[in-house]
Amino acid sequence: MIFPFFKHILVKILWLGVVFIGITVLSFWVIHLAPGSPTDLQTTLNPMAGEAARARLEKLYGLDKPVHVQYLNWMSRIVRLDFGRSMSGDHRPVWDKIKERLPLTLGLNIMAMFLILGISIPIGVISAYYQGGWFDRISTVIVFVGFAMPGFWLALLLMLFLGIAYPLFPISGLTSLGFATLSWWDKLCDLANHLALPLLVYTITGLAGMSRFMRSSMLEVLRQDYILTAKAKGLPTRTVIFHHGLRNGLLPVITLLGLSVPGLIGGSVIIESIFALPGLGQLFYQGVMSRDYPLIMGNLVLGAVLTLAGNMLADFGYSLADPRIRAGK
Repeated sequence: MIFPFFKHILVKILWLGVVFIGITVLSFWVIHLAPGSPTDLQTTLNPMAGEAARARLEKLYGLDKPVHVQYLNWMSRIVRLDFGRSMSGDHRPVWDKIKERLPLTLGLNIMAMFLILGISIPIGVISAYYQGGWFDRISTVIVFVGFAMPGFWLALLLMLFLGIAYPLFPISGLTSLGFATLSWWDKLCDLANHLALPLLVYTITGLAGMSRFMRSSMLEVLRQDYILTAKAKGLPTRTVIFHHGLRNGLLPVITLLGLSVPGLIGGSVIIESIFALPGLGQLFYQGVMSRDYPLIMGNLVLGAVLTLAGNMLADFGYSLADPRIRAGK
């Protein structure tokens, strides 16, 4: 039983490696198709810089070589975990810039995911068990309204009402003035106040899809024969739902959880830009606007790794929830 499971995991890892290479090839090719060049901001805004200066910069950055040669050079650095140096601003190593922003984006997304799961799973289970009841109808309306709201529009509404009309939370930045002089508890409260609105946006926009998937999955499970048998035996409702039904009902949600990682990272670009949070999303936006190829590729590689890791975790979750996968069936 154990050998087929590990064989499945090994094949999955090899396949993810092939997918990763495909992602990097497509990403590298697409960003070079976009109009503009990293040298534009350094030459077009400088009246003293001519074509000779542009050519020297392109040679310095290796942009004078064919795209496939640039990709091979970049990949040779990536295998050594060297993301190169930024082509704009301070020309710092890309990985140093990513490391500074990574904890905020990851922490915010992990907190949002826990909130989404903690709220959407009970909503989906209760809605499925009491299908057609008042809770099911009200929750359906509320979650679909949340699903229809664009994240940027919801963020602006929350900033308007909870940040300006009723100033309960700060609307931008990560910390307040004088943050360094605060006690550790006041620092924690200050960070929580600044992250409250972005976290609320993440939770509301992600709640609808997850709760609907949970409801649909539980409706399918509750129609199975083993659930009807458990009810016929007189088992308590709590046991029927959470012991017999929930474990199987979570399988599609586990898949959705793994696939939701790129959506969270992608959403960080918009939300962090609106709330002026110094995270990866804002860094990626700045890199795109300045055509900073190493910085863009560094963010894309990190997003690809997190996405593939989420897919891998979904596979592990499947194996824990379904013994047939552990047996290699």
